[in-house]
Amino acid sequence: MNELTHFDSDGNAIMVNVSQKEVTERRAVASGKIYLSKEAFDKVLNKEIKKGDVLTVAQVAGIMGAKKTADLIPMAHPIALESLNTRFNLNEEEGYIEAVCQGSINSKTGIEMEVLTGVSICLLTIYDMVKAIDKSMVMGDIKLLEKTGGKSGEYKAK
Repeated sequence: MNELTHFDSDGNAIMVNVSQKEVTERRAVASGKIYLSKEAFDKVLNKEIKKGDVLTVAQVAGIMGAKKTADLIPMAHPIALESLNTRFNLNEEEGYIEAVCQGSINSKTGIEMEVLTGVSICLLTIYDMVKAIDKSMVMGDIKLLEKTGGKSGEYKAK
């Protein structure tokens, strides 16, 4: 059996055939961080960015981005998202904002790529809205925290 499921036996790129898979309840959570200067962090926190309320805009952008995952990731299946939300944890002491995206669906395929895309778009939106103050922001630590459902079962990051 081919372990690289996005390639056929001849090495051609393919979208995985999920037509025979069972519909199951699937859930996933991802997170990522953006590190900001003290000045930029304080301006975001106090809603003093001229472009608007950074976290509200980033929250909506993350949801919109997750909905576009199949348009961005070549082998991702288009799915009808049933539940998706984004939230932020602010760590003033270490100077970062953590974006968390969580989604659920009853489907033949998972929602991991959607929550990872949602987190990434949240972070990129924060960068875009704050770059006039701090071009040195660093995004990273984007990861799947947990997922349930499907053939591979449950996963929790260590």
